[in-house]
Amino acid sequence: MRVNVLQHVSDEGPGSVMNWAHDHGAIVTVYHPNDFQKLPTVDETDLLVVLGCPASPNDSDQWIKDERKLIKELMDAHKPMLGMCFGAQQMAKILGAEVKDAPAKEVGWLEVTKQSDVIPDLPATVTPLHWHQQQFTIPEGGQLLYSSKYLREQAFIYQDYVIGLQFHLEPLIDNVREMVANDGDYADGSVLNQSGQEIIDHGVPAENQLVMNQLLDYLVKQA
Repeated sequence: MRVNVLQHVSDEGPGSVMNWAHDHGAIVTVYHPNDFQKLPTVDETDLLVVLGCPASPNDSDQWIKDERKLIKELMDAHKPMLGMCFGAQQMAKILGAEVKDAPAKEVGWLEVTKQSDVIPDLPATVTPLHWHQQQFTIPEGGQLLYSSKYLREQAFIYQDYVIGLQFHLEPLIDNVREMVANDGDYADGSVLNQSGQEIIDHGVPAENQLVMNQLLDYLVKQA
Protein backbone atom coordinates (compact mmCIF):
# COMPACT_ATOMS: atom_id res chain seq x y z
CA MET A 1 0.00 0.00 0.00
CA ARG A 2 1.37 3.40 -1.03
CA VAL A 3 0.36 6.21 1.34
CA ASN A 4 1.12 9.72 0.08
CA VAL A 5 1.00 12.61 2.54
CA LEU A 6 0.80 16.28 1.55
CA GLN A 7 2.44 18.34 4.30
CA HIS A 8 2.36 22.12 4.03
CA VAL A 9 4.16 23.45 7.12
CA SER A 10 7.12 21.99 8.95
CA ASP A 11 5.40 21.89 12.35
CA GLU A 12 2.27 20.01 11.19
CA GLY A 13 3.45 16.52 10.28
CA PRO A 14 1.63 13.20 9.87
CA GLY A 15 2.07 12.04 13.49
CA SER A 16 -0.45 9.29 14.24
CA VAL A 17 -1.00 8.70 10.52
CA MET A 18 2.60 7.52 10.31
CA ASN A 19 2.05 5.17 13.27
CA TRP A 20 -0.93 3.61 11.50
CA ALA A 21 0.95 3.34 8.20
CA HIS A 22 3.95 1.62 9.80
CA ASP A 23 1.65 -0.83 11.59
CA HIS A 24 0.14 -1.71 8.18
CA GLY A 25 3.47 -2.10 6.41
CA ALA A 26 2.67 0.82 4.10
CA ILE A 27 5.19 2.71 1.99
CA VAL A 28 4.87 6.35 3.00
CA THR A 29 6.05 9.35 0.97
CA VAL A 30 5.65 12.88 2.31
CA TYR A 31 5.35 15.68 -0.26
CA HIS A 32 5.69 19.42 0.41
CA PRO A 33 3.79 20.94 -2.53
CA ASN A 34 4.11 24.58 -1.49
CA ASP A 35 7.90 24.28 -1.08
CA PHE A 36 8.87 22.01 -3.98
CA GLN A 37 5.84 22.09 -6.31
CA LYS A 38 5.88 18.31 -6.61
CA LEU A 39 2.91 15.98 -6.21
CA PRO A 40 2.36 12.24 -6.60
CA THR A 41 0.36 10.82 -9.48
CA VAL A 42 -2.92 8.95 -9.20
CA ASP A 43 -1.19 5.69 -10.16
CA GLU A 44 1.35 6.18 -7.37
CA THR A 45 -1.33 6.64 -4.70
CA ASP A 46 -3.39 4.06 -2.81
CA LEU A 47 -4.29 6.44 0.05
CA LEU A 48 -3.89 10.21 0.17
CA VAL A 49 -3.61 12.21 3.41
CA VAL A 50 -3.72 16.01 3.19
CA LEU A 51 -2.58 17.90 6.28
CA GLY A 52 -3.18 21.40 7.63
CA CYS A 53 -1.88 24.76 6.45
CA PRO A 54 -2.20 28.43 7.43
CA ALA A 55 -3.28 29.17 3.85
CA SER A 56 -6.90 29.03 2.69
CA PRO A 57 -8.23 27.02 -0.25
CA ASN A 58 -9.68 30.37 -1.38
CA ASP A 59 -6.16 31.75 -1.93
CA SER A 60 -4.90 32.02 -5.50
CA ASP A 61 -1.49 30.29 -5.15
CA GLN A 62 -0.82 27.90 -8.02
CA TRP A 63 0.24 25.06 -5.72
CA ILE A 64 -3.19 25.18 -4.03
CA LYS A 65 -4.89 24.81 -7.40
CA ASP A 66 -2.49 22.05 -8.46
CA GLU A 67 -3.16 20.19 -5.23
CA ARG A 68 -6.91 20.41 -5.80
CA LYS A 69 -6.44 19.08 -9.34
CA LEU A 70 -4.70 15.99 -7.92
CA ILE A 71 -7.39 15.50 -5.26
CA LYS A 72 -10.10 15.75 -7.93
CA GLU A 73 -8.32 13.15 -10.09
CA LEU A 74 -8.09 10.83 -7.07
CA MET A 75 -11.77 11.39 -6.29
CA ASP A 76 -12.66 10.51 -9.87
CA ALA A 77 -10.66 7.29 -9.42
CA HIS A 78 -12.40 6.64 -6.06
CA LYS A 79 -9.06 6.53 -4.24
CA PRO A 80 -9.45 6.83 -0.43
CA MET A 81 -8.37 10.06 1.19
CA LEU A 82 -8.32 11.79 4.56
CA GLY A 83 -8.01 15.54 5.02
CA MET A 84 -7.24 17.49 8.16
CA CYS A 85 -8.15 21.18 8.52
CA PHE A 86 -6.87 22.79 5.27
CA GLY A 87 -6.84 19.34 3.67
CA ALA A 88 -10.49 18.78 4.54
CA GLN A 89 -11.34 22.27 3.27
CA GLN A 90 -9.65 21.51 -0.05
CA MET A 91 -11.71 18.33 -0.42
CA ALA A 92 -14.95 20.06 0.56
CA LYS A 93 -14.31 22.86 -1.95
CA ILE A 94 -13.80 20.35 -4.77
CA LEU A 95 -17.14 18.78 -3.82
CA GLY A 96 -18.89 22.11 -4.21
CA ALA A 97 -19.00 23.15 -0.57
CA GLU A 98 -18.06 26.55 0.81
CA VAL A 99 -14.88 27.43 2.71
CA LYS A 100 -15.38 30.51 4.87
CA ASP A 101 -14.50 32.11 8.20
CA ALA A 102 -15.76 30.07 11.13
CA PRO A 103 -18.05 31.72 13.71
CA ALA A 104 -15.24 31.44 16.27
CA LYS A 105 -11.50 30.83 16.18
CA GLU A 106 -10.76 27.47 17.82
CA VAL A 107 -7.22 26.79 19.02
CA GLY A 108 -6.69 24.16 21.71
CA TRP A 109 -8.38 21.02 22.94
CA LEU A 110 -12.15 20.75 22.62
CA GLU A 111 -14.56 17.83 22.65
CA VAL A 112 -16.50 16.96 19.50
CA THR A 113 -19.69 14.89 19.48
CA LYS A 114 -20.61 12.21 16.96
CA GLN A 115 -23.51 13.00 14.61
CA SER A 116 -23.63 9.86 12.45
CA ASP A 117 -23.14 6.10 12.76
CA VAL A 118 -22.08 5.64 9.14
CA ILE A 119 -18.62 4.53 10.35
CA PRO A 120 -19.17 1.71 12.87
CA ASP A 121 -17.95 1.93 16.45
CA LEU A 122 -16.61 5.48 16.45
CA PRO A 123 -16.76 6.93 19.98
CA ALA A 124 -19.61 9.27 20.87
CA THR A 125 -17.13 11.97 21.85
CA VAL A 126 -13.48 12.68 21.05
CA THR A 127 -11.19 15.47 22.27
CA PRO A 128 -8.97 16.50 19.35
CA LEU A 129 -6.68 19.48 18.90
CA HIS A 130 -8.21 22.45 17.08
CA TRP A 131 -6.04 24.93 15.18
CA HIS A 132 -8.26 26.89 12.81
CA GLN A 133 -10.38 29.95 12.14
CA GLN A 134 -11.94 28.86 8.84
CA GLN A 135 -14.36 26.04 8.18
CA PHE A 136 -15.98 24.00 5.43
CA THR A 137 -19.68 23.47 4.88
CA ILE A 138 -20.90 19.90 4.36
CA PRO A 139 -20.80 19.07 0.64
CA GLU A 140 -23.94 17.87 -1.10
CA GLY A 141 -24.07 14.10 -0.73
CA GLY A 142 -21.82 14.22 2.35
CA GLN A 143 -22.74 13.33 5.92
CA LEU A 144 -21.86 15.23 9.06
CA LEU A 145 -19.68 13.11 11.37
CA TYR A 146 -18.80 15.33 14.35
CA SER A 147 -19.72 18.74 15.78
CA SER A 148 -18.38 20.94 18.58
CA LYS A 149 -20.16 23.45 20.79
CA TYR A 150 -18.79 26.30 18.66
CA LEU A 151 -18.89 24.76 15.17
CA ARG A 152 -21.40 22.32 13.75
CA GLU A 153 -19.33 21.27 10.73
CA GLN A 154 -16.34 19.57 12.35
CA ALA A 155 -16.07 16.42 10.22
CA PHE A 156 -17.73 14.90 7.16
CA ILE A 157 -17.68 11.76 5.07
CA TYR A 158 -18.46 11.72 1.36
CA GLN A 159 -19.63 8.39 -0.03
CA ASP A 160 -17.20 5.86 1.47
CA TYR A 161 -13.80 7.12 0.35
CA VAL A 162 -13.43 10.76 1.47
CA ILE A 163 -13.23 11.86 5.11
CA GLY A 164 -12.57 15.47 6.12
CA LEU A 165 -11.75 16.62 9.65
CA GLN A 166 -11.69 20.28 10.62
CA PHE A 167 -9.82 19.24 13.76
CA HIS A 168 -6.52 17.40 14.28
CA LEU A 169 -6.24 13.79 15.43
CA GLU A 170 -2.76 13.39 13.99
CA PRO A 171 -0.53 15.30 16.46
CA LEU A 172 1.48 13.27 18.95
CA ILE A 173 2.78 15.03 22.06
CA ASP A 174 6.08 16.00 20.42
CA ASN A 175 4.10 17.45 17.52
CA VAL A 176 2.00 19.49 19.94
CA ARG A 177 5.13 20.92 21.54
CA GLU A 178 6.48 21.77 18.09
CA MET A 179 3.26 23.53 17.07
CA VAL A 180 3.18 25.56 20.27
CA ALA A 181 6.89 26.44 20.13
CA ASN A 182 6.66 27.72 16.58
CA ASP A 183 3.09 28.96 16.26
CA GLY A 184 1.78 29.29 19.82
CA ASP A 185 0.83 32.94 19.29
CA TYR A 186 -1.93 31.68 17.01
CA ALA A 187 -3.86 30.75 20.17
CA ASP A 188 -4.39 34.47 20.91
CA GLY A 189 -8.03 35.36 20.43
CA SER A 190 -9.26 31.77 20.45
CA VAL A 191 -12.66 31.15 21.99
CA LEU A 192 -11.10 28.21 23.85
CA ASN A 193 -8.89 30.58 25.86
CA GLN A 194 -6.03 28.11 26.30
CA SER A 195 -2.40 29.21 26.55
CA GLY A 196 0.35 27.38 24.73
CA GLN A 197 1.51 25.79 27.95
CA GLU A 198 -2.02 24.66 28.79
CA ILE A 199 -2.28 23.08 25.35
CA ILE A 200 0.95 21.15 25.97
CA ASP A 201 0.01 20.21 29.54
CA HIS A 202 -3.32 18.78 28.40
CA GLY A 203 -1.50 15.97 26.63
CA VAL A 204 -2.78 13.90 23.73
CA PRO A 205 -5.67 11.58 24.63
CA ALA A 206 -4.73 7.96 23.88
CA GLU A 207 -8.10 7.60 22.17
CA ASN A 208 -7.04 9.95 19.37
CA GLN A 209 -4.68 7.37 17.88
CA LEU A 210 -7.42 4.74 18.10
CA VAL A 211 -9.92 6.97 16.29
CA MET A 212 -7.34 7.79 13.61
CA ASN A 213 -6.82 4.05 13.17
CA GLN A 214 -10.58 3.50 12.84
CA LEU A 215 -10.94 6.18 10.18
CA LEU A 216 -8.02 4.97 8.10
CA ASP A 217 -9.01 1.32 8.46
CA TYR A 218 -12.49 2.21 7.24
CA LEU A 219 -11.18 4.05 4.19
CA VAL A 220 -8.78 1.28 3.22
CA LYS A 221 -11.38 -1.46 3.69
CA GLN A 222 -13.83 0.34 1.40
CA ALA A 223 -11.24 0.79 -1.38
